[in-house]
Amino acid sequence: MSAWVSEYVGIPRVELGRDWSGVDCYGLARLIMAEEHGIELPSYTGDYACGAERVELAQLIQGAARVGPWHRVDDIQPFDWLLFRMQGHASHIGVAIDPGRMLHAHVHRVSVARLDDPSWRSRRVGIWRHAELMT
Repeated sequence: MSAWVSEYVGIPRVELGRDWSGVDCYGLARLIMAEEHGIELPSYTGDYACGAERVELAQLIQGAARVGPWHRVDDIQPFDWLLFRMQGHASHIGVAIDPGRMLHAHVHRVSVARLDDPSWRSRRVGIWRHAELMT
């Protein structure tokens, strides 16, 4: 496992969490970008109340992808953001470790998931790379 990954595994999943004490899926992705690449992203903590607000989350993610420094890509590289459909809405983010695995905050804590797991493979709707990570 990549050295950076082990630092995040086990962080508690906390609604609207944005730091090492607890994160939601966006909070984890935001924390990783800041810690591993020095890229600061908006917190969005005032834009939705909890992860159950799937419609609001999906709108935020889609809006940020259209106007932010994100590029849709086809190949998976470390630190790419993987967008998944949850309860009918594109509202869950995982961070790529490599082409076969992701790190994400789901259920109780941050964990590693395989991308070929049918429950994730069938829900993936896109791969996004931050402009500063384009090679």
